[in-house]
Amino acid sequence: MSVHSYSRCWIHLIWGTLNREKLLNKDAAPRLSRHLAEYADTKGVYMKINYINADHVHALIDLPTNMSIEELVQLLKGSSSHWVNANRILPGKFAWGRGCGAFSVSESNVIQVGAYIAGQEEHHRVRTFADELREFIERHGLRWQNEKSR
Repeated sequence: MSVHSYSRCWIHLIWGTLNREKLLNKDAAPRLSRHLAEYADTKGVYMKINYINADHVHALIDLPTNMSIEELVQLLKGSSSHWVNANRILPGKFAWGRGCGAFSVSESNVIQVGAYIAGQEEHHRVRTFADELREFIERHGLRWQNEKSR
């Protein structure tokens, strides 16, 4: 990329564990959060914030111009699942589920989305990951496809 090119493309990424199992406990979550942020940095990806829930992840990322959303998600999910397994962070084999949610965020909403991500523990006292994801999908004008109906 030319030094005279500028880009700011905020993406709110959401992805879940395989079968939405609540595997990421209070010991594993902060370690994985730190790993994701550090790994993203080594790859030239600015991750403003992430939050690891027991069964899913939220991350607010400035998408680099040399990377597609698919490449970014593959990079983060692949490296983090490998890291969890290589470091035996959890018993058994860990894997992420298929797919993700990727939602654009305007510069004027970055602070609000960051606060939403930081407040995940509170949000999930009253709402499941499936309910949250369905709401995001519908709010962005997409059609919810229940995995069981495929």
